[in-house]
Parts: sequence; structure tokens; C-alpha cells
Amino acid sequence: METVPARMTTQMASATHRPQSTRGAGAARAPNRVAFPPARHGGCSVSRDLRAAGLVGRFFGAGEHSSQSHEVDDLAPARLFVGLPIDSVTDGATVNSATAIAAGIRAVRLLGADGVELPVFWSVAQPESPDRFSWAGYKAVADMVRAEGLSLRVSLRTHGTPGAGVPTLPSWVSRVAADDPDIFFTDRSGGRHEGCLSFAIDELPVLHGKSPLQLYEAFFRSFAVAFDDFFDSTITDVTVGLGAHGVLRYPSYPPGSDARKFTGMGEFQCYDKYMLQQLRQHAKEEGQAMWGLAGPHDAPRYHDSPDSCGFFRERGGSWETPYGDFFLSWYAGQLVGHGDRVLGTANAVFGGKPVELSAKIPFMHWWHGARSRPAEAAAGFYKSNKKNGYSPVAKMFARHGCTMVVPGMDVCMNKQHHSTGSSPDTLLVQMKNACRRHGARIAGENASLVMTHTSSFSRIRSNILTTELMRPCHFTYQRMGAEFFSPDHFPQFMEFVRSVVCGEWDEDDGPTDEERGMAVSVSGPREANTL
Repeated sequence: METVPARMTTQMASATHRPQSTRGAGAARAPNRVAFPPARHGGCSVSRDLRAAGLVGRFFGAGEHSSQSHEVDDLAPARLFVGLPIDSVTDGATVNSATAIAAGIRAVRLLGADGVELPVFWSVAQPESPDRFSWAGYKAVADMVRAEGLSLRVSLRTHGTPGAGVPTLPSWVSRVAADDPDIFFTDRSGGRHEGCLSFAIDELPVLHGKSPLQLYEAFFRSFAVAFDDFFDSTITDVTVGLGAHGVLRYPSYPPGSDARKFTGMGEFQCYDKYMLQQLRQHAKEEGQAMWGLAGPHDAPRYHDSPDSCGFFRERGGSWETPYGDFFLSWYAGQLVGHGDRVLGTANAVFGGKPVELSAKIPFMHWWHGARSRPAEAAAGFYKSNKKNGYSPVAKMFARHGCTMVVPGMDVCMNKQHHSTGSSPDTLLVQMKNACRRHGARIAGENASLVMTHTSSFSRIRSNILTTELMRPCHFTYQRMGAEFFSPDHFPQFMEFVRSVVCGEWDEDDGPTDEERGMAVSVSGPREANTL
């Protein structure tokens, strides 16, 4: 075994003994094997291994697309994960491009990351019947992760991701919607967000005599039973989806569009009959029955700017009136209530497991510089009476011992951001302050899928290593696929992981020109690079 450079000893010791989740009294877990990226020592390269395993042919193929509380520890090193392809499993029984997935998982292990993240969809696990689950495909991926000695983050998603090759909802749920489309979120023009169940039906028996909350619990429990033997060896984190794309927010972007590319103000989603019933009831209880007839009459359209509508106008807008406060407080309260119910259900299922529970919130930095924060308000985050709009959410997360995942650790200011009143730095500080105030942990992801700009990697590195305010407990890089393993991207990602896991290194320790030219390249024999 080759000698480890002395200057890396401290970082390696830290990486080898990275703390695991504290959930579950007395839970013990053997430390993960951690890969130590060497300098230019000889041995096999991951590039050749991946080609031999067929990964290059798969991912490079032309045209192929593939409730316990946590003490916040600002000094603990962030665990690093890499997201597996969103469509790793699409029919419940098999793994898509299994050979490529296995080789990609091995590459993550050789790089020195802690593990991978696997999206697990309700629509895939329970596609045809409310009485039967299919876990074979997901278990096959979990077996691959366990074979490499890595940690596994599972993201349990109750709502799908449009355009990702995965059904948004089980087909039997969609059939119910054909007769009752109001179970979907609806905008002022009657546009339905198919695949996004309204928060107002959480506890209503509208799906084959059961409520969505009961069905979510069945999904969580079935997973917990099917993967019981993985919790003591492999599964370290469970992320619970709280809305479209797995994020706690209203789908305030146009129906059918990609939420990750939308930077407008958005529209309120309160026009399905169930949301309107709750709005009317709330207005009566407040002694303002007329306020509950509908949403704001002067609310924005999806692509409006703040000053183009009366509601969010910077000065004199309706949002500053008693009615505006009434509506926005109710609207945001519905969002927090939904998150509280789902996380409470998840905690009842996973509270006794040695895993860290987490959920994702949106990083809506555009128009954050406006006083009304319109994009955030339309998505359900309301800053009332000059209070932090993320405070109620952070308080709710802390109550369930849930880590807040922020998908914006890579966002840097640019010209487009300036034109939309963006303020990512201020937004991240606001989120961290809310978490610190209420004792919630924070974690991160990147907002842009597969980055090629050095500045973005530098931004992530700064956000996950800084001790200012609070340090994320883990970071997940999204997401593995053809672009991820491309020559333009992978060498930069390799340097990023090395810098985070092993700290700074001399120029001689960085990738050689030959390595930079490879699609995937990490030197060193396997037995010399693992513990």
C-alpha cells in the first residue's frame, strides 16, 4: 500500500470518521470506506474501469439521455453525495442501464464521496393498484450501493418530475383525477397542475376511500419494511418529498413548464374547489366573509413583474393592506400545515430508524430584492410584519428533527439575476438565520444540473466549508448522467471533490493533462485507496 502524504493525514482522519446520523437512540454504524484521491501514483484508472463496465457506451451514447432533534454542529464536515439519474428505475421491477449505474456508483466511491442519492417515486413503486408495491428495481440499486460500501440517501417523492421519464402520479390516482380534476392545484385561469395534489385534500378520503396522507404513510411504511436490512448498513438519510419536484412549495410556475427554469413571479394556486372551501371557511372565522370568495383580484400573471400588477406593487400594493396580510398568511399557513402533516407522518415511520430525516425547500432568489418578495410569496413563503418568511418553516422542520435542504449552493450573481431583482446571498443568509434561530440543521444541493463553470464549483465549496453562520451537514451534487461523465465536466468535478475531501493540495497533486483529457480518471489501485 502506498504511503499517504503527511499533509493529508488530518483531512483523511476527518473524512474516515465523518459522523453518521444521530437519529435512533444507541444506533451504531461502522464508518464508511472512504476513497483517498492520490496524486499521480500508478495503478488502474476509473476511466478504464468504467469503459470496461460499459458506462461510456451507456452515458456517452449519441442521442441517449439517459422525530428526534439534532444539535446543530457548525464544525462537522459536510458529507458529500452524488445524485443518481432521475430515471434509474421507471417500472418498479428493473434498473435502467444497470451496468452504467453500477459503474457510476463505483466511480463515486473511488472519488472519495460519502455516497449517492436515489430518487424513489410513489408512481413507480405503486403504479397500478393502491394495494400492491413493487420494490425490486430500487432494491437492486441499493444492493449496488451496499456492495461499494457507500451511504445511500433515498428521496421518497410523492409527486413526480414532469419531463423526466417518470410518471408524475400512480395511474390509479390519475384515473380519480379524470372524474375530479379539483384534486390538482389550479390557477386563476383554470389551468391544472397535473401531478400536484392540492394541499387541501391531504386529509380527505378522495382517493379510493383514502386520503393522500394515508397513502403517503402506506408508501413510507412499505419502503421501511422492504428495506429494513439496509438501514443498519447503507441507508443513512431519508428525504421526504413535500411537493412537485420533491420541494415544499406551491407549483406557482405555468402548468407543464420546467420549474427549474422559471424565474417569473408566478401565480397563486388556490382555485381548486377544495382550497376555495378552506379559504371561505377561514374568512368566515376571521369575520371577513367577502375576503374568502376568491384569490386576490389584482394578483399577477405568471410572467408579470412586481410593478405590472396591483397586488405586489412596490409601493401601495395590496400585499401591504389588511386583506393582503390575511390572504398571504392563510396561503403560507396552508403550505406549512401540509409540510407539518407529511413530516409528522414520516417521523412516525422513520423516527426509530438510524437515519437523518430531511426535506427540500425552494431557493427562489429572483425578486428577493423586492420588498414584497413576490415569487416567494406566490410559492407560499410570506414575510409578514418584517419577519423572516422562512422562520415558520424552519420552526416546523426543527419540531420534526428534519434537516432543511437548500438547492441553491451554486447560485452566483449574473446579469440575468440583476434584471429580476435577484439576491441569492441575502436569501441564503435569511434561510440560515431561520434554521439557527429554531435549531434546524441545513444541507445543500446545486440548483443547476451538471455545472461546467469553475465559479459555480467555487461557490459550492465556499458555502459548504465556511463556518460563517452555519455549515451544511451534507451536500448532494445533482445529477449523474451523460453530461456528468463528459470530458468538459468530470475533471472539474473530480477537483472539486478532492478539494472538499482532502483540502488544499499542491499543483503537482492536481490532475495531469492526460487525466484532464479523460472522461473519467482517478489514479491508484483500488486496495490502496480505500479503508
